[in-house]
Amino acid sequence: MAGGNFMHRVVSYLVNELLVNSLANSPAFQRFAVRTSRRIEDMSNMALKKRQELAEQMKDLSKNFESNKHQ
Repeated sequence: MAGGNFMHRVVSYLVNELLVNSLANSPAFQRFAVRTSRRIEDMSNMALKKRQELAEQMKDLSKNFESNKHQ
């Protein structure tokens, strides 16, 4: 049983190394990785801007609500 576990780890390691090396040397995968990274970064920046805009709107609404409440 222990021998099977060892063989599984060796085969898994070898497959992992082959897969990682083939992807690392693949121009198509590198382009995909760069495009994906840029899209995620763009989406994160857009989400940050929207969050800031919403926070500003909520602050303005709160000010308007408070000023209307005291009138």
